[in-house]
Amino acid sequence: MREIEYRDALNEAFDEELARDENVVLMGEEVAQYNGAYKVTRGLWEKWGDKRVVDTPISEAGFIGMGIGASMLGIRPVMELMFWSFHSVAFDQLVNNAACVRYMAGGLINVPIVMRGPANGGTNVGATHSHTPEGLFAAFPGLKVCSPATPADAKGLMKTAIRDNDPVYVMENTLLYGNKGPVPDPAEGDFTIPLGKADIKREGSDISLIAHGRSVLHALEAAEKLQSEHNINAEVVDLRSIRPLDQDAIINSVVKTNRAVLVDESKPFCGVSAQIATLIQEHAFDHLDAPVKRVCTIDAPAIYSPHIEDEQLPNARRVVEQVLTIA
Repeated sequence: MREIEYRDALNEAFDEELARDENVVLMGEEVAQYNGAYKVTRGLWEKWGDKRVVDTPISEAGFIGMGIGASMLGIRPVMELMFWSFHSVAFDQLVNNAACVRYMAGGLINVPIVMRGPANGGTNVGATHSHTPEGLFAAFPGLKVCSPATPADAKGLMKTAIRDNDPVYVMENTLLYGNKGPVPDPAEGDFTIPLGKADIKREGSDISLIAHGRSVLHALEAAEKLQSEHNINAEVVDLRSIRPLDQDAIINSVVKTNRAVLVDESKPFCGVSAQIATLIQEHAFDHLDAPVKRVCTIDAPAIYSPHIEDEQLPNARRVVEQVLTIA
C-alpha cells in the first residue's frame, strides 16, 4: 500500500488499462497536452501519444456521440466531461443512445464506454457548474453509475468500469482530487472493485449512516463526533456504486442498527436517498425504531457564496443534528 492522491489513483488506473488493452482510449477537452483540467490525465499523452489520448473540441454532444459510435465498433473510450453539469448538451447521446443501444440490438451490440469527470458542488462556481446528476442517470436502465469516495475506490472502480461492456458513468468530486489515501501498489497485482458492492467504512451498532462520494467523508466525521460527544456508535456504509446498488448491504446494516440517516449531495426531490429510503421501508420496516432521516443538498440551485454553499451541502454538523432527532 502507498498513500497517493485521488487524482493519481485515477491516473494509475488509466495508465494500467491503456497498457492492458490497446482498444482503450482517453478522450475529452484538454486531456492530452494540457494534462486535464484537474491534472487527472497528466503524463499520459506524452507516454501513449495522439491516438490513445485525444483532445476534443468543446462540443460535448459531438465528442460523446463520437465515443459512443466508436464503442459500438469495439473501442473502449474513456470520455472526460470537464464538469458533469455539461451533460445536458449531450443528453440524447448519454441517455437515448448509450443506454438503449444494447437493448435495441437484442444484445448484439455493446457500448463499453466510460463517462467521467467532476460531479459536485462546493467549489463556488455557480449553479451551472455544480450539478450532482448520479440519481438522474441511475434512473435509466442500461446505464451504470458509481461515485468513489477514496483513492483506492477511485482506482478499483475505474478499472472495472473500463472493462465493463455497458456504459459506466463515474461521478468524481473535484474536492477529493487532492485527498490522499492508501492504494495497493501495482506490483501487488491487478486491483479492481466490482460495481454494485458497497463498503462498510466504519462498523457501528446504533445507527446507519448511508452515503456515497464526498458525503462519505462527512458521515465519517459525524460518526466520530457522535461517538466522542454523545456515545452513539454509528456505522458508515459507502455505496460506491449507485447502479447497480448493493441493496443487501443497506438492508443488513439497517437490520443491525435499527436506525438510518441517509447522506446525499443530490437534491432531495427524486434523489438517490429517496430511492434508498423506499428500499428500507419496503425491506426493513419492521426493524426500524425511528423514521429514516435524510441530509441532502438544500433544494435550490447551487449558491455561489462560499459560506452559504458550505451550508447548502451536507456537512458533519447537519448529519449529527439529524441523528440526534432519532437516537
